[in-house]
Amino acid sequence: MSENKPFGLSRIRQIAQVTRDLPTATQFYRDRLGVPFLFEVPGQLAFFDCGGTWLMLSPPEKEFDHPGSVLYFAVDDIDAAYRTLKERGVEFIDAPHLIADMGTYELWMAFFRDPDRNPLALRCEVKK
Repeated sequence: MSENKPFGLSRIRQIAQVTRDLPTATQFYRDRLGVPFLFEVPGQLAFFDCGGTWLMLSPPEKEFDHPGSVLYFAVDDIDAAYRTLKERGVEFIDAPHLIADMGTYELWMAFFRDPDRNPLALRCEVKK
């Protein structure tokens, strides 16, 4: 470490999402959501590329068997993404809606769940 710059974490490279049914979850993320599939360790793990951050699907381990964080997928056109995913059978909790006016853009989101009921969201920054 440099003496001029203190150590600090900044970049997330991988996120783990717990699943109780790996084949179903793999199919959901790959085929319904269209997240690029990287590889699978059969029956144990599946990996996807979320714009450089890896998403790992895995069965729950004793110490990690609890709900995870919400994954927010950035999209350029939230209405088009919402329609496409609904056509693929994704069930949404709510339709795209305004979260906040950020001054130079509006923040829009729409929430849904994967087959294991993990919360997911579409996130879009709409320029004014």
